[in-house]
Amino acid sequence: MSHAAARCRPRPAVEAGNAFRRAVPSQRRERPRACGRYLHVVADDEHHLGTLDLQAPDGELQLFRFRAGDLPADRHERKRSKPDLEALAMLPPEPGWPQGALLAFGSGSRPQRQHAFLLALDADGRIAGPPRALDLGPLYAPLRERFTDLNIEGAFVAGGRMHLLQRAHRRQPRNACVSYDLVEMLSWIGVEACRTAAPSPVQCTDFALGTAAGVPYGFTDGAAWPGGGWVFTAVAEDTEDSYADGRCAGSAVGWVSGVGALLDLQVLAGAPKVEGVAVTEDSGLLLVTDADDPQVASRLYALRAGAGVRLRAQPGPRADGGGDS
Repeated sequence: MSHAAARCRPRPAVEAGNAFRRAVPSQRRERPRACGRYLHVVADDEHHLGTLDLQAPDGELQLFRFRAGDLPADRHERKRSKPDLEALAMLPPEPGWPQGALLAFGSGSRPQRQHAFLLALDADGRIAGPPRALDLGPLYAPLRERFTDLNIEGAFVAGGRMHLLQRAHRRQPRNACVSYDLVEMLSWIGVEACRTAAPSPVQCTDFALGTAAGVPYGFTDGAAWPGGGWVFTAVAEDTEDSYADGRCAGSAVGWVSGVGALLDLQVLAGAPKVEGVAVTEDSGLLLVTDADDPQVASRLYALRAGAGVRLRAQPGPRADGGGDS
């Protein structure tokens, strides 16, 4: 496995623009993936995936259950029990999912958080059929030896590889992109219950993203960028481990080239705690926030990329889906 490192200094803040607000009671939505007119979002503390029709006037979020039962209502018990799905990847068509699929990854930060759920899509980009659970233990075991506090926060396909993003924090200020051969990964996923040997990483690239008020920026999500490379979101969360939440000292959007070079990092004005990013068909960005409070609705920001990697705001209408709940 090859290893590399990249470093970047944060650039001045850019305005995130107006928010599309969608509220679902006791639901935090973080990791989005756009499939044409549909936006799929997974939450770290729910047993559902949400689908939003971006062309629908009411903006109602449709929920799809991927695990039976409900999580405890108590905030601390819920945190201990949650599957912690922190990454959502779009998979290309395969015999088992001929129209593509979504793969939601657990963070791996605790034993109960190392499962994934595969959801096949139909020709329109909607969920088609029941979910399939996968055990990520064999895939994550070598990563636990590499990272003292494993916390996978992003997953995406780009350049013939599956990429997983490891998130930094104060005690482990190390971000990394762990890359796997896509053919090997899809073959492993396609085997019933992943019973063959898990693929090994082909590359691991460290990224130093700088700090905000002394707090290191950590990856929160990533997505393939049209024409090559990838875009990511990062926040500076004031915490010393992958379990505890903390104050958000800053948030940013950045770009990485197809060869793994860090091109740019732009700070978002107001430090919204952005934990998800999706790229639209016209190369715009959709960003989803997480307030770390099930009673506070997430926000969906629409951004448009200008020339090169410069960013300008893409204002959008505001719509309430039932209040701040």
